[in-house]
Amino acid sequence: MRGKKAPKRMILGDMKHGSTDVAKFINFVMKDGKKSTAERVVYNAFARIEEKAKKPAIEVFDAAIKNVAPTLEVKSKRVGGANYQVPIPVRAERRFYLACLWLLDATRSKKGRPTEEKLADELLAAAEGVGDAMKKKQDVQRMAEANRAFAHFAR
Repeated sequence: MRGKKAPKRMILGDMKHGSTDVAKFINFVMKDGKKSTAERVVYNAFARIEEKAKKPAIEVFDAAIKNVAPTLEVKSKRVGGANYQVPIPVRAERRFYLACLWLLDATRSKKGRPTEEKLADELLAAAEGVGDAMKKKQDVQRMAEANRAFAHFAR
């Protein structure tokens, strides 16, 4: 490894909820540096969630992230000329990152409606344990379970 390790930056909480997780999620939603647009999308989605679910949007958001976050993933490892998919546990920061990434991929894959609606629907579905993001998590977990025999290759 060359040079110094990049320092961890502290992210301040978002404007409305004071949550660092929501602030990070807004940063993931952001494209081309348009943070105000990303904030508008997330907050409008939260307003729709509160209308539909009749409970605070931050609770639904936390439940969705908790449900979608994976505990195991596979990493390709080359041993003796063969590549093995080795299951490894996922660190907490990466778990949050993957959950956000899968939620946004599922949201962006749907066409024909405003992003606020699609995001609200995907967060509600993930909080209930269904939806495209949950399917992605289950696929990753299933792959890790299937390759458990190669776990001894992990360092």
